Amino acid sequence: MAKLCQSCSMPLSKDPQGGGTNADGSKSDKYCSLCYRDGAFTQPDFTAADMQAFCVEQLQKQGMPKFMAWMFTRSIPRLERWRS
Repeated sequence: MAKLCQSCSMPLSKDPQGGGTNADGSKSDKYCSLCYRDGAFTQPDFTAADMQAFCVEQLQKQGMPKFMAWMFTRSIPRLERWRS
């Protein structure tokens, strides 16, 4: 099974940068480059609901129907970043 970003659920294999970066410059094995750079989240104030809405919007811009985009993002609240 493909490893998913633990913030937005994008398959890490689809990340054009090959993953986010930790503070020491190494590649993150948990987060994509759109969510995590230099050891910090790119949207630190996002909630899981904010991330879902953002991802649905981005997927729609790529031509995906809203319902399908919502289906792809349903699991976001269960990802590691959002568990409390």
